[in-house]
Amino acid sequence: MSEAAANEVFACDSDAVLEGGKGVRFPVRAFGDDATGFVVRYDGKAYAYLNRCAHVPIELDWAEGEFFESSGLYLMCSTHGAIYVPNSGLCAGGPCKGGRLRPIAVREEGGKIYWQPDEFIRPPQV
Repeated sequence: MSEAAANEVFACDSDAVLEGGKGVRFPVRAFGDDATGFVVRYDGKAYAYLNRCAHVPIELDWAEGEFFESSGLYLMCSTHGAIYVPNSGLCAGGPCKGGRLRPIAVREEGGKIYWQPDEFIRPPQV
């Protein structure tokens, strides 16, 4: 097992994340504070981000796991309507201009999705 795989943290089962549909939140420590990350599926692939808008540092989902706007093409912040491209986290419109979501590396294998901690996004403290 590689060092990266040894540090991975289980996020959710693959079938919990539907194409352009509901995402799954998971607990993290971000920059020293308790926070959440989330994973969504877009164009057949899982993507994960810190659940924090680039415009104002608040959570995006308007109900737990509801990150996509109605077309299922963009992630949208429930507070001020900032929209993001799901496969890059880049701001596509609204008050987040020039911003992007903070990505969290994920790997999908064996029907499960795992996220990879880094220097700033760590597993929650026990």
